[in-house]
Amino acid sequence: MIAAFTRSRFFRRFGPRMMPSLERAWAKASGGGRPLSGLLVPSLVLHTTGARSGLERSTELMYCPESNGRMLVTGSNFAREGHPAWTSNLIAHPDAAVTVKGRRVPVHATRIPDDRLDETWAYIEKQWPGYRGYERASGRTLRIFRLTPEGS
Repeated sequence: MIAAFTRSRFFRRFGPRMMPSLERAWAKASGGGRPLSGLLVPSLVLHTTGARSGLERSTELMYCPESNGRMLVTGSNFAREGHPAWTSNLIAHPDAAVTVKGRRVPVHATRIPDDRLDETWAYIEKQWPGYRGYERASGRTLRIFRLTPEGS
């Protein structure tokens, strides 16, 4: 039910305006230990270095867990036309960090190559059926990254 709602036109239209404010309010109220979206789906806070600014940027994202603590994150950007800024940040600076369940962990990001996207989407859609619909609705190939914890 949650998955279907997040793929709805309503959520794609209003989510980009509602979610950041709700996430900030939740972080303030909860002490920042877990994103609001983390109550419903596996979520993390991605800490990147800005591609142009060089400043730390933080973004709340859902993720798809893999073995060995690795995580897949997808630049769906609510099915909007452009890629989200955090994907450009990871391309420019692949060493980043995530906060998962209140614990900050350094990670290295690797973009999934085009020839591996179909199998990666199949894995992601086992957890979130229909999630690739964001790609079709956006009209672009979504960037998917594997985040590997340091030392794994």
